[in-house]
Amino acid sequence: MRHRKKLTPRAARALRNIGDGIRIARRRQRARQIDLALRMGVSVATVQSLESGNPGVSLGTFAMAMLALGMMPQFEALTDPSDDAIGLALDLDALPERVRRSKKDM
Repeated sequence: MRHRKKLTPRAARALRNIGDGIRIARRRQRARQIDLALRMGVSVATVQSLESGNPGVSLGTFAMAMLALGMMPQFEALTDPSDDAIGLALDLDALPERVRRSKKDM
């Protein structure tokens, strides 16, 4: 039996928003759920779960939906290091106070 952690309300809301975004993109493209399912290689039930924000849907399934909808650049941008505000702040904190010329440059 698998033990699942309960999602925080914020994480659950984000998954519902992602599902809504996928549903809107599919409908804008005038595609039915079965059309998207066929392009993704999954069942209609999986597409329905994805669109409802079900946390049990795999990341791979999400990636296939983004690919099938022509939205792979947005998917790839999710973890762009240049958008990591915390990481960038930590990098700035690690910069030296002063930069001195090395002895071999003299």
